[in-house]
Amino acid sequence: MKIRENIAISTITTMRLGGKASYVIDIEAEEDVREAYDFAEKHGLPVYVLGCGSNIIGRDGGFDGVILVNKIHGIGIEKNEEDGWIELYAYSGELLDDLVRYSTKLGFSGIEALSAVPGTVGAAPVQNVGAYGQDISQSIVSVRTYDKVEKEFVTITKEDMELSYRHSIFNSGDKVGRYFITKVIVRLKRGNLEPPFYNSLQKYIEENGIKEFSPETIRKAVRAIREAKLPDPEEIASSGSFFKNVYLHTDEELAKAEKMGIPVWDGGKIPSGWLIENAGLKGKIMHGMRVSDKASLVLINESAKSYADLAAAREEIIECVRKKFGYTLEQEPMELGK
Repeated sequence: MKIRENIAISTITTMRLGGKASYVIDIEAEEDVREAYDFAEKHGLPVYVLGCGSNIIGRDGGFDGVILVNKIHGIGIEKNEEDGWIELYAYSGELLDDLVRYSTKLGFSGIEALSAVPGTVGAAPVQNVGAYGQDISQSIVSVRTYDKVEKEFVTITKEDMELSYRHSIFNSGDKVGRYFITKVIVRLKRGNLEPPFYNSLQKYIEENGIKEFSPETIRKAVRAIREAKLPDPEEIASSGSFFKNVYLHTDEELAKAEKMGIPVWDGGKIPSGWLIENAGLKGKIMHGMRVSDKASLVLINESAKSYADLAAAREEIIECVRKKFGYTLEQEPMELGK
């Protein structure tokens, strides 16, 4: 377990903003977790768990606490194949994309659409990450966690995670900050997939004449789509998708959107990128933040030096979309600091 002091949050998050954290501890094995929480308790400091930092925005005031950087690695078979189904495990510090690659090479489907989603395996259930019609709730079985209240390792099943769109017990409610996820189990099915697929994925498949729909083929297609549109947060300062999509819940809302010529996908989802682009913001730079000219739901840090810069750009975008279409966008990345 490695302990570092006075580390800038901007150096461990991909948007590259944020003041200093009092301590940063690298967690490389499960036994480090208990020791790290004991360290924080001894110093009377709060704890924040971080993976790749690709879905976290650092605030200017820094964090007077301990950031635990998850670096626990390992991927393998948890339960051998039976009746075409298999259970795989991945320790939470692994990249989610590496678990997807491992599963598709074995010929199993269920998470192939999550290819190239930035972040760690441990972050996947926290946000219930999803892309191209899939999310982790469709395949996750359970997670092994350290419960800082009970001071012991416990297993939490899918049914107890309260997973919904970008929501779980790990990021909402009275259990936020209670658990450190160390291991994730997913259940996947052998065999090819059946079209039709999610809108943009189906379009890519048709345009490229793809006729064979193995998990690995779909993975390659998803990666090609993402790489053409979305910047790699490790190379370009961003945090992936910055705004949540808008979900409609009534027939009246659907009728209103259709009357305005707004696309509604999957029976109730308005893509936030469409709203931003059609509000005239594509490629626009505000307060050092640029709306990506390839995928408008992505904000790129061109020259912003502070969280205040990002916040000003965010509010300008939200207000512009609200005035144009009447919908209020919500930020997807979580925030750290004060």
